[in-house]
Amino acid sequence: MRLFLCEKPSQGKDIARVLGASRPGGGCYLGEDLIVTWCIGHLIEAAPPEGYDERYKRWSLEALPIIPSTWRVDVKSGAAAQFKAVKKLLGRATEVVIATDADREGEMIAREVLDFCRYRGPILRLWLSALNEASIRQALQALRPGDATLPLYHAALARSRADWLIGMNLSRLFTLLGQRAGLRGVLSVGRVQTPTLQLIVRRDREIAAFVAVPYWTIVVTLTVDNQRFLAQWIAPKEAADEAGRCLKAALAQAAADRLRRPGFAHVTSVDTQRIAEPAPLPFDLSTLQQECSNRLGFGAQETLDLAQALYERHKATTYPRTDCRYLPASMVAEVPAVLGALVATDPALAPLLETIDHARRSRAWNDAKLGAHHGIIPTTEPVALSKMSEDERTVYQLIRAHYLAQFLPSHEYDRTVARLTCGTEVLEAHGKRTRIIGWRSVVEAAEVSEEDAADDSRSQALPALRPGTTCALADVQVKALKTRAPKPYTQGELIQAMKGVSRFVSNPRLKQKLKDTAGLGTEATRAGIIQGLIRRGYLIQKRRALRASEAAFLLVDAVPEAIADPGTTALWEQALERIAAGELSLEEFLEKQATWVKQLVRSYANAPLRPTRSDVR
Repeated sequence: MRLFLCEKPSQGKDIARVLGASRPGGGCYLGEDLIVTWCIGHLIEAAPPEGYDERYKRWSLEALPIIPSTWRVDVKSGAAAQFKAVKKLLGRATEVVIATDADREGEMIAREVLDFCRYRGPILRLWLSALNEASIRQALQALRPGDATLPLYHAALARSRADWLIGMNLSRLFTLLGQRAGLRGVLSVGRVQTPTLQLIVRRDREIAAFVAVPYWTIVVTLTVDNQRFLAQWIAPKEAADEAGRCLKAALAQAAADRLRRPGFAHVTSVDTQRIAEPAPLPFDLSTLQQECSNRLGFGAQETLDLAQALYERHKATTYPRTDCRYLPASMVAEVPAVLGALVATDPALAPLLETIDHARRSRAWNDAKLGAHHGIIPTTEPVALSKMSEDERTVYQLIRAHYLAQFLPSHEYDRTVARLTCGTEVLEAHGKRTRIIGWRSVVEAAEVSEEDAADDSRSQALPALRPGTTCALADVQVKALKTRAPKPYTQGELIQAMKGVSRFVSNPRLKQKLKDTAGLGTEATRAGIIQGLIRRGYLIQKRRALRASEAAFLLVDAVPEAIADPGTTALWEQALERIAAGELSLEEFLEKQATWVKQLVRSYANAPLRPTRSDVR
């Protein structure tokens, strides 16, 4: 009997329907010589320290470090009934097909149950990128051998056990040291959460230490042929800082007076460049979370939940927990089906689909840049928009727009920079004129910054200018401004910082290693890490901004620099990728982690903890 082991009941129901397993059983669906069952997320969890020895119930420095010689797991609380059903079915199975999510965590959810139940029979892997019927049938025709994905399980085990070693030992260590220093509560240390927290603490300290610098600019309104446009005064080098800002009010005022005297300016040069912007790539989870945070104010976990609902419940989009924005060339054959499904879902798209070039191949179709999963796109089957919540529909439309953009021309515009002189002063005018709207007909322009929003001169349409043109001065305004402090992170920006952590690493060799291969956490875990920090009181959400609490400053200052250093944890993530690729053994990785934890405990167990107060409250 072939047993399909899924991750969630909804997943099991979808796969069972395609397989014809229509008879419900106890925690399963029954078919002809096959059964579909499921976990409920993780059925198994790592045993706590007291599961190894009763003496670990009491936290003490003398008991540290806790390094299991043989790792133990327990059935997760609340999952006993489904575990019992799965275990019984495994006893009858002659072959198992792992049908959990196609990533390392999904691999672990299935394999930890198989190991715990001592299943030793044949294993196959169903690798799904979408849960619509066509995708399931296609994947069923291409089952992978179990050995092909076994290294993913080892990588997930390495992640889980490294987290356990660091979390259990260092949380106890620094909590106990904190108690010695008169602190109350638990200081929770995590392999990914602590360096993530450091990003927020560092930004908050930059904001607190920031000293605004006043500067002055001059905006000149000019007219030619009854058309008005704006130009900026260019401060002479001797009167400006490195960014070209005039730091002396008297100099700016004197320049404004000189500008007003002639009453006109002469164009000395005009440079126009045609800029062609290619369509944005389809989303991966991080870029979707950033877009939804910046544009809609959604939290990272909220966006993940919405994307997961579109994937699981509505079958509207492909697998969301992907870190890849590219599409395989083989999926070109599915383009007519996807576009047909989109117009069947939303007939209002019909006029647009009649104008797009179905044969256009954007940069997104690139097998060389694919990972385990491809970018998030719509599926090949129509869906019911009416059954989606407003937020689900909004996220679906974002994903849909980025897919449709692949079949539209580049967005082209002319960027013009004109130089003018007025007496001895120099002015510069910037203009932008759209020539081909292209993919921007379906993808809205990104929100502009506050600075750009306040500066109309960056996106104005200039009149026809050429060298020698004389323009009349209609107005001269001196503006007193101040440099702005860095802004607090939003959840979307924090996700971006976690993924692009290499820019916070100074070592050139390590920076280059991290640029394309690693980050803090994974696509699947980053949202949960942020939520965990908020739940524990380390991060405070103020509207869209994330700020560090007093406990966050204390923790980051107390732990070893290597624990809070994003580069260290990103290297660990890179090691997990090597395990998943079969280049590093689970045992070798854990041995190094255990040795490091022992060294940290020895170094800090007798050192006094000197809490430092935040300097931003």
